[in-house]
Amino acid sequence: MDFDHLVVRIDMTNLIHAGDPAIRLTRFKAVALAAAMSMLLAACGGGGGGGGSTASSTDATQSGGASTSASASTSASASDIPAAGTQTSKTTTSPSSASGVVNVAPETPASSVSNPVTNAPATNPVVSAPAPASGANAGGGNVTTPQQPARLFYGVNGHNNEGGAYDISSYALQLSQLQDLGAKLYRNEVYSQGTATKLAGIAQIMAAGGVTVYPVMLMGISAFNDETEAYNAGFALGQQTATSRRYPYYEVTNEMEAELLIGNVDGVYPQQFDIAKFRKLRGVIRGMIAGIKSVDTSGKIIMGGGTWLHYGFDQMLAAGMEPDGSIGHPVVDWDITAWHWYSEQGDITNACGGTGCHNVLAALKALGKPIWINEFGVRPNYGTDQQIAAYLVGNTMMAQFVSLASTYDIESIQVYELYDDPVGGEGAFGLLRNDGLTPKPAYTAFKTFITAHPM
Repeated sequence: MDFDHLVVRIDMTNLIHAGDPAIRLTRFKAVALAAAMSMLLAACGGGGGGGGSTASSTDATQSGGASTSASASTSASASDIPAAGTQTSKTTTSPSSASGVVNVAPETPASSVSNPVTNAPATNPVVSAPAPASGANAGGGNVTTPQQPARLFYGVNGHNNEGGAYDISSYALQLSQLQDLGAKLYRNEVYSQGTATKLAGIAQIMAAGGVTVYPVMLMGISAFNDETEAYNAGFALGQQTATSRRYPYYEVTNEMEAELLIGNVDGVYPQQFDIAKFRKLRGVIRGMIAGIKSVDTSGKIIMGGGTWLHYGFDQMLAAGMEPDGSIGHPVVDWDITAWHWYSEQGDITNACGGTGCHNVLAALKALGKPIWINEFGVRPNYGTDQQIAAYLVGNTMMAQFVSLASTYDIESIQVYELYDDPVGGEGAFGLLRNDGLTPKPAYTAFKTFITAHPM
């Protein structure tokens, strides 16, 4: 072999985005696949959501009996340990460092950080959602979906079902911090009946203080044999979540499209996704939407946050297409397209991978739905706390998102996250340290930016 003419290209941007399990850090390690397996057992005996139908995924009756069988699953016992492979790890959203010089706002001095309210109770009271009404399609704790203000542009991610500082900071303290920041949305995960019930109680407390909580429903796909099993499990979790509380918004899955990529690819073309995995994930998503709609027809559906250049997945769902290019498959409909963006990914309007450079916002807008950037943040290894704060509000993050909001119909941006992870977690992404009390420079930078840029 003539090595003078052999070119070997390793694109680390796509390698990391491919979700290689050898390099992916998962938030939970105790019980792999527990959430997906528990939902599968809860939905056992339900009707199918098989790939042969061409009906819309929002039709709760399309699966030939899934609505009836899954109604009993709202009281099913489920493990409160999330499954591995549900894409809760921030490592899965990390391409290699973007090239080029990034323009950022002036650094925020650490000394300028002001303390948020800290006189709230130190521990959380036991909260639960109001008891749901009887009946398979009965509503949750709220008879109607709560009315929301006209604009909920700024938000924050939290992990109240994942421990750490969220367990030692009272809900009243978290609310006071969100109010101090000027945040109106608070995104948290659910993956079982227990976590759905817990979040419903938290949402009730937050709503009284002007902060809207909404769930992102997590579920892996490796436990399922086919799309029918995946649909039934998704239906069960969707119905459990909506029965626990009628939310104004529900997000279905999180960064799961990265699990479908075949090798070191961008995810902009259908053939770059595994067809068997695609069908299972489509089943989960269709099932979640149908389960929600069997209880709550008013809540808006957020297509689970994708990341990097993987928008080919959403394009296939919307077109009723599969990775082999065939059409006429189930069409998935939703209300809001969510996306995630981190510092090493660079300019979201000029993101460069193996297939060239792409305007991600333009591709998402072409789907015809409003856009939520419901995770954005700066890698902890980017630099000092002051440098991280400056990048967060700078010209390739918050300042850019706000300036392009009207052009691309960006309705909301939500920072990742409120608190740092504890030692051994994903890292110090938080606006506050993992004691739940100590603000970082990013806290003041975020707060100051919101004050200066009301939306």
